[in-house]
Amino acid sequence: MPMFVDTSPPGQCIFCRLVAGEIPAERVYEDALTIAFMDIGQVNPGHVLVASKRHAATLFDLTAEEAGAMMQTAQRVAFAVREAFDPPGLTLLQANGKEGDQTVFHCHMHVVPRHGDDGIALSWPRKDPPTAIIASYAERLRAVMGEG
Repeated sequence: MPMFVDTSPPGQCIFCRLVAGEIPAERVYEDALTIAFMDIGQVNPGHVLVASKRHAATLFDLTAEEAGAMMQTAQRVAFAVREAFDPPGLTLLQANGKEGDQTVFHCHMHVVPRHGDDGIALSWPRKDPPTAIIASYAERLRAVMGEG
């Protein structure tokens, strides 16, 4: 993912400033909880960012209602992107934390129209652990979620 450097002064979130109307943006959609606007980095025509209106640094800081609203807005935008640009594929990307490749620390999701050989690479090394290890991972998650 290309590295965007947020040059906002400390304590000033670029997306909060955008939501407040302090900086310009090509808004596509907004409701009570979310805003969708064109990414100024446009990897492909129709690349849109969907963000929570309330400042929340990561997915972990959103309420369940805000997280649901972000996905509903992303789906609405995705349908519009499909209709307006007719891409053969589409990627939704939501990153959390520096190690997760998040570059703007206000929860947001990319809605990216995709084309063959568009230069985007989403790949990682498969580790293929044994089935018993995968089962132990699932058990740990079920226990935390109260499903085990």
